[in-house]
Amino acid sequence: MEFAIQDWHWLVFGMLLVVAEIFIPSFTIFWFGLGAMIVAGCLWLLPEMSPSWQLFIWAVSSSVFTLLWFKYFRPLMTDRTKAGISREAIIGESGQVIKSPKAGGHGTVRFSMPLLGADEWLFRCDDPVTIGDRVFVKDISGNTLLVSKNKD
Repeated sequence: MEFAIQDWHWLVFGMLLVVAEIFIPSFTIFWFGLGAMIVAGCLWLLPEMSPSWQLFIWAVSSSVFTLLWFKYFRPLMTDRTKAGISREAIIGESGQVIKSPKAGGHGTVRFSMPLLGADEWLFRCDDPVTIGDRVFVKDISGNTLLVSKNKD
């Protein structure tokens, strides 16, 4: 009696690899599991496929999934906030005034991406500013940003 790999063998192998990702958190084994599931689908459609073609399809599909993950999808998942970084990293960032300061008081500025965990900050500015003006961070004083209208 000759042993032949069937579609459910690949399916179980793929599921085992996907489950193994829980214990080995590298997020690469997952893609090899998906590749095995692709082979299971192909073998279900073409039951007479040779083992060499099965291995070829598994290698190619796993490589394509891994390449797509590292090249396109993983960079989209990076944290682009400025939370937890030093004050020097936010100097020069620009935001838009959403509440202008009154008589030497504080105004409110909003940034397109959060700075140090917040997208809206109180600010003080030596230059006269109005709602909608673009301002640039010069320094931080406590919970208040010191800004100016010029980037210098």
